[in-house]
Amino acid sequence: MDEDLPESVKKCLEILEENVDILANLEYDLGDEKEDELTPDMELHNLYDMTEDVAESAKLKRAESNLARRQAEDSLI
Repeated sequence: MDEDLPESVKKCLEILEENVDILANLEYDLGDEKEDELTPDMELHNLYDMTEDVAESAKLKRAESNLARRQAEDSLI
């Protein structure tokens, strides 16, 4: 029975990793829906600033997802 434990833990980690990404993506998508508002006649510099904000937000969400995954892995070890 002890021989099955490492394989079981490995499968649990894989399932957790898949679910963390899915949940993080859902949270991100739901947050984006709230912020999706069109603003007519925007200046180019406003669009550039928005692009930078989106890129930073995506990096933060990815970092949060990676942190949650690592914490889930650490809690199982």
